[in-house]
Parts: sequence; C-alpha cells; structure tokens
Amino acid sequence: MPLNPTELGKALNEELTPHSMLCRREVGAFVQALAGGDEVVVACTQESRLFEEVAAQNEATARVPIRFVNIRETGGWSRDSAQATPKMAALLALARLPQPEPVPTVTYQSGGRVLVMGPLDAAERAAALLADALEVTVFSAGAGSDGGAQERRYPVLGGQIVSLTGWLGQFEIRWMQNNPIDLDLCTRCNGCIAACPEDAIGFDYQIDRSRCKSHRDCVKACGAAAAIDFSRTPVAHDARFDLVLDLRATPAFTQHALPQGYFHAAPHGRGDLMSAIVQLRSLVGEFEKPKFFAYRHKLCAHSRNEKIGCSACIDVCSASAIRSEREMQRIQVNSSLCVGCGTCTTVCPSGALTYAYPPADAQGVRIKTLLGTYARAGGRQAALLLHSQQSGTRIIGDLGRAARLDRTVHGVPARVLPLELWHTTSVGMELWLSAVAYGASQVWVLMTGEETPEYVDAVQAQMEVAQAILSGLGYQGRHFRVLHARDARDLAALDVQLQAAPAGTVLHTASFAVQTDKRATLELALDHLVAQAPSRPISIALPAQGAALGAVVVDKASCTLCLSCVGACPAAALQDNPLKPQLKFIEGNCVQCGLCVKTCPEKSLSLLPQFNLAPQRRQAVVINEMQPFGCVRCGKPFGTVRAIEAMLGKLAGHAMFQGAAAQRLKMCSDCRVIDMHSSDHEIRIDQIR
Repeated sequence: MPLNPTELGKALNEELTPHSMLCRREVGAFVQALAGGDEVVVACTQESRLFEEVAAQNEATARVPIRFVNIRETGGWSRDSAQATPKMAALLALARLPQPEPVPTVTYQSGGRVLVMGPLDAAERAAALLADALEVTVFSAGAGSDGGAQERRYPVLGGQIVSLTGWLGQFEIRWMQNNPIDLDLCTRCNGCIAACPEDAIGFDYQIDRSRCKSHRDCVKACGAAAAIDFSRTPVAHDARFDLVLDLRATPAFTQHALPQGYFHAAPHGRGDLMSAIVQLRSLVGEFEKPKFFAYRHKLCAHSRNEKIGCSACIDVCSASAIRSEREMQRIQVNSSLCVGCGTCTTVCPSGALTYAYPPADAQGVRIKTLLGTYARAGGRQAALLLHSQQSGTRIIGDLGRAARLDRTVHGVPARVLPLELWHTTSVGMELWLSAVAYGASQVWVLMTGEETPEYVDAVQAQMEVAQAILSGLGYQGRHFRVLHARDARDLAALDVQLQAAPAGTVLHTASFAVQTDKRATLELALDHLVAQAPSRPISIALPAQGAALGAVVVDKASCTLCLSCVGACPAAALQDNPLKPQLKFIEGNCVQCGLCVKTCPEKSLSLLPQFNLAPQRRQAVVINEMQPFGCVRCGKPFGTVRAIEAMLGKLAGHAMFQGAAAQRLKMCSDCRVIDMHSSDHEIRIDQIR
C-alpha cells in the first residue's frame, strides 16, 4: 500500500510522518502524540483496542480523544491503490471533524422481569437459563413434546392472549384466563391427568375442551387443592414485564423491526434461542439510546380538516413507531419504538420529520469535507458510497482484504469514497443532490439485507426522482444506484458494480452549506445544479412515486373558487387574494401531499409531479380567477358569480329558500342581517306571545 506523506500532508495542511509498525515497536510515537493533549487520529482500525489500552495506562493520556480511520481496506488494498492518495486524504480529513452536538436521549428502565412465552417444556428450559439473572414468569402455550417439569420453579400463566404491546421496560400483556384449571392453585400432583378418561388433560395442566366429556372425575381427583372449577367465569388479566422471550411459532409482533426487549426464537432455532438468552441476561438496569428524529408539526402534510394527505412516514416505518393523530391533525412518533433507520425522514416531502443522529447540517459538513478534500488532493470523478456502520463496514473491509489475497478482485476503487452512516436509508434526495453539487459523480447506497423491502423501495423511488432531475438537466450517465451485498460471497458482483463508469457532474463545485431544513437544502442544491446544467428545459417530468416537487392543475370548468384548498395546504403553496376572487399557486412550496386534491369538494384539482425551471416557480402565480358577485343590496363583492349561481341552483327547490329568503342568498352577510330585521314579512322573537 503506497503512502505519500508529502501529498497527504499538503491536502491536510500539516506535516505527516508515516509509521509502518505503530502498534508494535513504534508505539512510542503514538504515546508522544498523546502527550500533546490534542485529539489523535490513527489511520488503522485493526489495533484500536491496543491503542486505547496504551492511552488508558496514563491518567493524562487517558482523557485524550482518539479516532480511528481505515485507509487500508477502503483504498490501500485495491488494484489502483497507487491513485488512492486523494481518497486517503479525504478519509483522514473526515476523521478530524469535530463530533456533532449530543442529541436528546430516550431512556429505558428494566428491572429484569421477563415473560417467557411458548410450549411449557421449551419455556421452562429457557427459564432455567435465565432464572439466575432475571425474574422469570412463564406463559404456557401448550405442553410441547415433554410437558412441564414436575417441580414448579416459576410462576406459570395460561389462557388466551388478547394483546401484547410495549417495549423494553414497558411490555403490557392482556389475557383471558378461560380454562377450568387455575395454574396458581395447581400443585402438579398429576391426579387429574390420571383420572381423566378422555386424556383431555396434558402436562401443561390445562383441559382440552374439545376432548372433555364433562365426567368431572378430575374435579374429584383434585380434592382439597380445588384448582379445577368448570363453572369459573373467564377473567381478563393484565400484567407488565420488562422483557419478553417468545418461543411460539408465530411471533407476537409482525413488524420487521421488533421492539427493543422483545426476542422471538422459533422452537427449533437453537442458535437464535441462545443468542436471545445471552442478550436478555444483560438487559437489567437503565439504558439510553439517541432520539433519532425531530418533528415539526407546522410543516407536516399529514392531515388537515379531517382529510389524510401524506402518509409516507407511516407507510414505510418498519417498527410501527408512527401513527396518525387525526384529531390533532398530525402524526405521533413513539421514540421508544423508533430504531433510528431514518427512512421516515427520507420520504417526508416537507421536512417535518428530520434526522437528528447526526442532523442534516452536520451530515452535510461530512459530505462536503470528504468530497472537497478529495478534489483538492487531485481526485476526480468521486463516487460517494453510503453504507451502514456495522454490516456495510464489514463488507467493505472484506472486499479490501479479498483484493489483498486474490488478484482477480479489484478492491474498492480509488475514486469510491465510503461514508459510514448509522443507517443507509437515513440520507435522502436533498443530500444526494447536494453531494453531486459538491462534485460527486455518483452516489451509491450499499444495502446489506438488514433493510426491509419497503426501505429499499423507498430509496429506489427517491433515486428515480433525483435521476430524472439530473438527466433532464443534461448530466450524462447513471448517478444513483442501490448496491446489494449480504456477505463476502456477493463481493464479486459488488466489485463489478464499483467499477462502473463515472457519470457527469458539475464543472464548478457548490459552496452552500446544508441546512437543517430539508426543503431549503433541496432548493440550494437544485439552484446550483441548474446553474451548472448542460441543458435548461422548461420543465422536467418526474415519477409520481416519491416526487416532492410539482404543480397543481385546476379544472376551471368545475372549480367554484371556494378556496377550501387554500385552508388545507400545509405548505402555503395555494393562496388566495383578499382583494379579488383569485387562486394563486407557488410551485416551489408544493410538496405534492395531495391534501388539496382530497379537500376540493368539486374534485377540480390534480397533481402534476415535475421540476419547473421557470423563474416564476417561486412566485405566486394566478391559476384561477372569476368574476366577483356583488351584493344586490349594497354592491359589495362577497363571492364569485359561479359559486353563487351554483348555490342558488342547488337550493332552488328548497321550501326554506323561496321569495325573500332566496333573494337574501344574493346579499352579503351584513345586508342579509339588515334585511331580516327590516322586512315586514319576518316575525321577530319579541313579537312571539
């Protein structure tokens, strides 16, 4: 792996001394660097534990921040490693960036109360592996092949489960105790099993009603324990637990991202069971995780006037953490269930949901630093590879190691810049386009099989929209792509995709900073891309799915200009004119949520996904106007001719709106009241006897 300390130092504005055995005989240089008290960046991840132990040996150096960056597998071990200096400089510059500000946290409290659900034999075996560390309760789901042990060591619940909800420290189970045998009273003497002539009682100590013929021999055998009562009324019970181990074939939770503290292990999946038991034993105490999102209700396009518009976040969430609050005209995100994938923020068209770990502006600094340093060091045609912290990092490392050992494997090309994310779907179109504006030739997202199909579809839909914009502006080639690789066996195919030809990008890179506001960032990126574009069409048609840009089309023949759409629009894209009956539209504000379409009583509106390049895109443009209707008494305009005529037509046959009452419909509100009180034909309340 060739290292050029002169070029690297020039790109980073500091003098660098290379070390080939820093973790062995040259460890003194590391200790000397720590003595300076400033943050230390080590360009090796393999021996990170050793370096941390060396730093911890001295009280002064133990407090010095250390960061580790991998420049070996990501670039040094590849076919074109001789050209990898710009990439190495970019990765080192990225590692030197200050950490983002801490985000709010979500706290879990677990006292170690665990509910083990499943066949009684399997549940009691699992309970035996947990009982020394946790407080175990068993919920019996049948006897299993062996049934319960003779010795009852744990509380056993039984019956029909109605619901199981919650998360780590807050699980709530509700069940119906509907069996004649009360498991709390049962002593497991087996007398009932021996007495039952139909073998309707198994070693789960519950009666199978389909086989029982009501001989009641079991009641006599139970005797003084009185655990069997066929006249007992079914009773609903509730209980709370901190943890749940579910050994049933069908899990209690069906979403892809299970609640923290819930583990499902199929009856015959021994590997999954042991992994779950190991994790359960450690889940006692107080735990924290980041609050991954921020929500601004005023920007949300979910609901207005009891109409549902955008539900993209609810539809895509794999943790069932987002639900609709129609009464509040908003969504509700359960931070305890949220797993931090960030897909909801990616598909949110308005920016009401934003990712906070790290926030968009900090992520923008990382992208800009990575691409900017790469370009200053002489790099060209950069491809930004977004990957997850765990599986993605492992696969990229495997690719680099394979290139070291196998000449047929290319390794990570010098122009491909890996960027580690908490989750690959937490970055969306506004940051992809910003990356292109900063000089990236392509943006690739590495999916490793951890993501749900809905996540992949959502990212692909966003990529189609972003690609349509760039292609429409004349940028050549394919700029966005999802790469699929689960493990080292997929590296050969991944290797071929990483060698893809560069796509067209900007001649001059952008200088804007990514904003926390999603729409503001998108507009900045689009402005720069348009300014640098090889071609400038009037507008670019966009795919309907995933498009957050577009226009509203009005059917003027049916629109009565009631302006209900103006009140429904969450983005102030539709506006009225207080002085004239006009409907105005600012296309740059429209998020294509569809609330206006669903609110319009005449069904006169439709959405048109597009990117309009005209200067009027950010201006209020009149899209419909009508002749005002003047009050027949004072002449003041108070509606439109079409709206009043439509109202008169609908009420023409109504008995309450004949004669003077019909004439009042043509008056403004003030004149209507005056006419009612001045008419000789009206009966006033003071005249009623």
